[in-house]
Amino acid sequence: MKLSSIVRRALTSSGPLGGVASKYGFGVSVPARAGLRVLRYSQEALDNPAAPGKLACYRLAHRALVQIEGAEASSFLQGLLTNDVRQLEEASGGAVYAHMLNVQGRTLYDVILYSQKEAARGSGILLECDSAMTDSLLRHLKVYKIRRKININPCPDLFAWAVLPLQQSHSQRFSKPELSSPEKAVVWEKDPRTQDMGWRLVLESQADPLDVIASCQKGDTEEYHRHRYSIGLPEGVKDLPPGVALPLESNLVYMQGISFSKGCYIGQELTARTHHTGVIRKRLMPVRASAPVQGLEEGTSLHTKSGKPAGKHRAGLGNLGLSLIRLAHAKEVLMVKCVDNIQVTLEASVPNWWPENEKSDSGAST
Repeated sequence: MKLSSIVRRALTSSGPLGGVASKYGFGVSVPARAGLRVLRYSQEALDNPAAPGKLACYRLAHRALVQIEGAEASSFLQGLLTNDVRQLEEASGGAVYAHMLNVQGRTLYDVILYSQKEAARGSGILLECDSAMTDSLLRHLKVYKIRRKININPCPDLFAWAVLPLQQSHSQRFSKPELSSPEKAVVWEKDPRTQDMGWRLVLESQADPLDVIASCQKGDTEEYHRHRYSIGLPEGVKDLPPGVALPLESNLVYMQGISFSKGCYIGQELTARTHHTGVIRKRLMPVRASAPVQGLEEGTSLHTKSGKPAGKHRAGLGNLGLSLIRLAHAKEVLMVKCVDNIQVTLEASVPNWWPENEKSDSGAST
């Protein structure tokens, strides 16, 4: 089989797979047939109820909540987001992932939406965003509000938490854990991007998650970020720089974050055209460095050993990170120049949660 076909099979397709990160003892790394490292995670990590101490909850101080109330909240957001907000009205639509784009089709904000149809705080939609962009997001929403009958308010009294399994057995999967005090949870939903990211919990600021989830223990948020980078999942302005990141290159399709049948929204034209042509030459991929990477700025160039441009580095933690990589060079050892002109090698990998390609010779172009 041609190398290009193998890379395409690995990098494009249609249906999510699951697992949890090797960071938590689930994963092993196996070589891909084309030489591109493929991360394999247990696909059985989310099926059975979690035993005490088998879950870790992480306070996400880098995420903030905004509430949008009113009868027109859904239709208002429908014209601003890449995904179909009407999914929240379905019985199974408790959370929806999406991006807000500028008119050039580049990402401004990555958000998770939560339905509040039966919430004690009132009906509407709760929107999770990067906390550094809260003010910018509020201005953006109010520009398009016009005369719609909605109220838009930040929620500084709400905290977002991520809940991930710590189970190290390859043979066990966790279902959605039971809450010991469900009345304290403002939101308790499966992360809509991939099951590798566990669940999302929103609580009042004074609430302790250990009082809400009996099987949980608090973890260091740095571990949460290491987990994200190990599986190649972007989140926030460092990974998705506003006005720079393109949604399809950022794997928005793979994260269930876009609908190509919902109708018009800001930035749709370029996104839809790119999708239908099927030509995506670069993708955001997880990389592992030969040494901890320090002092790298967003957009630092990557090169092959022969000196060919191979992409740009985005962000990372220690020796783990995300880079926008030209697929033609995805299987090669890449080089990046750090502070003091020190050269560090990077190895890209294909996350297991990316879809399997059903057509051996179609998909992302190299």
